[in-house]
Amino acid sequence: MVELSSNLPDPESMAQFCVVVLAIIVAWDAWWLTRQRIDIPSLGDLPNSGFAWESNQSQEVSRQWANLLTMGAMMVLPWMLAELSNTPTLWVWIWDILLAVHLISLLIPKRYAITSTHLFADGQRYEWSRLKLAKKQPRKRIMLLRKGWGPFGPLPLGGDRSELVKATDLIVTILHEEE
Repeated sequence: MVELSSNLPDPESMAQFCVVVLAIIVAWDAWWLTRQRIDIPSLGDLPNSGFAWESNQSQEVSRQWANLLTMGAMMVLPWMLAELSNTPTLWVWIWDILLAVHLISLLIPKRYAITSTHLFADGQRYEWSRLKLAKKQPRKRIMLLRKGWGPFGPLPLGGDRSELVKATDLIVTILHEEE
């Protein structure tokens, strides 16, 4: 049987560190989620040929399916390791509660807006010069790519089909003007 080295960090300290980092991430995302209502107070046609719309919960499930599966795995895996590492289960419970809050925030309908200078999505503001349309578009959402991000750059936009058609037309027009 292999004996673990006493040079390993204290499991409780590591658990506390991980929980604090996760709490900061969840708080940061919650801030941006609330910010979207400030940045996009009204929906529909905006001045200067802009447009704003909102997704619904089922569209967010379609948009976030991979993240939801990842969150599920992140909630289950620590339970398998807690006993092996002698980590107090209190920290695993807190971890799971924070991930559950984050999971719920992924399902909350999101607001999006297009202006002549920016795209507003997920509480963030993106300049059009930093975005491009993906060559292959999914049927139920718009897929934009953040330039320079490589595989970490997909930016899916959810919403009703009619709103996505209108938004796509505006995006194509704006991106062609940027070229």
